[in-house]
Amino acid sequence: MNYDKILKIVEKNNGYITTQEVVNNEIERRFLTNMINDGRLIRIAKGYYGLPNYIADEYYKIASKSKNARFSMTTALYLHNLSERNPLVYNVTLPFGYSGVLQKDKNVIINFVNRNILDLGVIEMTSPFGMKIKVYDIERTICDIIKNKNKVDGEIFSKALKAYARSKNKNLSKLAKYAKIMKIEKKVSEYMEVLL
Repeated sequence: MNYDKILKIVEKNNGYITTQEVVNNEIERRFLTNMINDGRLIRIAKGYYGLPNYIADEYYKIASKSKNARFSMTTALYLHNLSERNPLVYNVTLPFGYSGVLQKDKNVIINFVNRNILDLGVIEMTSPFGMKIKVYDIERTICDIIKNKNKVDGEIFSKALKAYARSKNKNLSKLAKYAKIMKIEKKVSEYMEVLL
């Protein structure tokens, strides 16, 4: 019965399960351990397991390591189709004071912010593998890359701003609101004046 519950979660998740999901579904961890020992599941990372033929969803793998992780900067640009470059390393924003496992992950670049703006512009998106992840919306992402221009490849920066300016879905009032909260109004308005 518990094995069936685990397999249903794995199926719903497109081939993986986390220890936290096992606990949340009131399944004893030993059933997960037994499935790993039997070879029905493999350990992909600490607390993250998949079917033996499963291709890991790096986005979800990273997101599952911290409930405060928000995909940002060039990774968010890619997810919003404002960059063609598939991330080799993933940009994640976390609150100041974070000291978890993502700091040791060589595939993650962390941007730290104050907690009061951590959730500014956060939306839920679907990863390329079909899993729910937290990502900054387009306007927050544009503010982030302008604020951290020195951390973004020049070509990616330029193409993203031009693509945003041409977009029919841009929300300039939201962009201005975020820029004010993030104290970068002047910088953002300078870029937008040139592009619009």
